[in-house]
Amino acid sequence: MKMKFAKRCLVVMAAGLMSTSAVMAQESDQAASLDELLNMVKDSRVAETAEHRKREQQFTREKNNQASLLKQAQDTLTAEERRSERLEETHAEQELDVDAKRQQFNERLGSLRELFGHLTSTAGDLRSTLSTSLISAQYPNRGEFLAELIDKMNSNTRLPSIEEIERLWYEQQRQMVESGRVVTFTGTVIKPNGENAEQEIVRVGSYNLLSEGKYLNYVPDGYKMEELIRQPDGNYLDAASELQNATSGLVGVGLDPTGPTGGTLLGALINSPTWKERLLTQGGVVGYAIMAVGALGLLIGLWRIIYLFTVSAKVSSQLKSDKANTNNPLGRVLKAAEENPNADTETLELKLEEAVLKERPAIESGLAILKIIAAVAPLMGLLGTVTGMILTFQAITIFGAGDPKNMAGGISSALITTVWGLLVAIPVVLIHTVVNGRAKRVIHVLEEQSAGIIAENAERK
Repeated sequence: MKMKFAKRCLVVMAAGLMSTSAVMAQESDQAASLDELLNMVKDSRVAETAEHRKREQQFTREKNNQASLLKQAQDTLTAEERRSERLEETHAEQELDVDAKRQQFNERLGSLRELFGHLTSTAGDLRSTLSTSLISAQYPNRGEFLAELIDKMNSNTRLPSIEEIERLWYEQQRQMVESGRVVTFTGTVIKPNGENAEQEIVRVGSYNLLSEGKYLNYVPDGYKMEELIRQPDGNYLDAASELQNATSGLVGVGLDPTGPTGGTLLGALINSPTWKERLLTQGGVVGYAIMAVGALGLLIGLWRIIYLFTVSAKVSSQLKSDKANTNNPLGRVLKAAEENPNADTETLELKLEEAVLKERPAIESGLAILKIIAAVAPLMGLLGTVTGMILTFQAITIFGAGDPKNMAGGISSALITTVWGLLVAIPVVLIHTVVNGRAKRVIHVLEEQSAGIIAENAERK
């Protein structure tokens, strides 16, 4: 401290000398004589000495003040240390008291601890059930008291009341009873366009929510009910409307027991593509080509069936007539025989064979195309399947196989072309069989009648 004070004095003296010299330099321009300058320097030194004394007094006061603050801090530290010792002694005493009270609490609690353990487990399971149950759409906020009840049963300072335990039993019984009831209540339904509407809702136990013939999805967060954007097919919707309009009796309706908030069965039923989606979306370009080929085969088959049945009827009519009619193949063959009455057997045979050969192309027309379509359609389906599998495995390579649903969906889309190929090939094969059989029957009649004419001509000759 003395060294610091000495340094401060030296700094002050240096500053005084500098100020004195500055004053002398300033006043030397104003002094009229040397005596006057000497008096001015003397006066200036007296003023600086007074200023230095004031600074020394201020330094002394600050030093005394700092010493006082230091003593106060030391006194406060001593008092706090004594207080800390007293608090530690009190804490030790209270800790022993708490241990004794806790032991006494455990002894008095006795078998209730096991009971509280069962109640805690039951309350936790019930809270999980109520949070996702469809019944909460009709009775919201049923499980809010359970968190407080569980905290009390796990606490060492609070105990649950008889009313809270009885309410736990009541809510569990109500959940069981309501799970077996079909009830109607009014609630807010969120439409697919985002609008809210107050509607009459039918709750089928804890399985389904229906409203205005539509299935609803329950969202536990906020106890919301949303109308499904995509509904099951018409049979299920008709059953839902019938159930909502029924007043008594038995009504058949689709239930989904796999989940309280829209289970896997309802999801699979809704997400399964319709025949239109399979036809227009999943088949792709190959699917369209198969459909085009199938349509062509069906048209050709129907045309040939109608034509051959008509020709067969005319041939059957010609068999009953003695006069040749050129509106059917048999009549035209008989006409060729009538036009050559005097021809020898070999010439007549050649004429009739020529007439039958002329009729054969018209009768067998379209058979080759039907046969080709029946063979090509499955191959086109296989092409679409292989192409779809390639795309599926490319997607697996890029995105991985973490989600089996995506892979199964890709394989399903790939196999749809094989299905379409078989659906085209099977009826085309049947049509080809019918058409081929009818054509062979007509040709057999023509050949049979030609052979008969030749035989008769040979007998006459």
